[in-house]
Amino acid sequence: MIFVDTGALVGRYVLRDQHHAESVTGWKKIGDDNLSFCTSNLVIAEALTLIGRKADYHFAVETGRRIYSANAMKILRSDAADENAAVGFLEKYSDQKVSFTDCVSFAIMRKHRIHHVFGFDHHFQAAGFTLWNRR
Repeated sequence: MIFVDTGALVGRYVLRDQHHAESVTGWKKIGDDNLSFCTSNLVIAEALTLIGRKADYHFAVETGRRIYSANAMKILRSDAADENAAVGFLEKYSDQKVSFTDCVSFAIMRKHRIHHVFGFDHHFQAAGFTLWNRR
């Protein structure tokens, strides 16, 4: 299972995003290799916000509709235990200015024993995960 981070979602949909080409290549590999992938509701929230800012909000709405209607990507939802664990990660990695969404992702990934992330954020490596697209 591969956890999809915000950068991979934004890069897939926003042509002028700095990670667009690398993201499209990664998504193609996921499809070609028939790999299982997931993300979290918080990652989708963060991605749609960024897509709205980088492209426009109508496009972000359509992107959100596509993501939720496709049912191709499993969406994991955080609970109180994940969010409490995330506060601990926020403290642990405070010197790296990690986002709370990333910290919740760390908690969810550990709970579900997910080791690989499709994204571009070095914070995942610092937390002990492997950037799948950078192997």
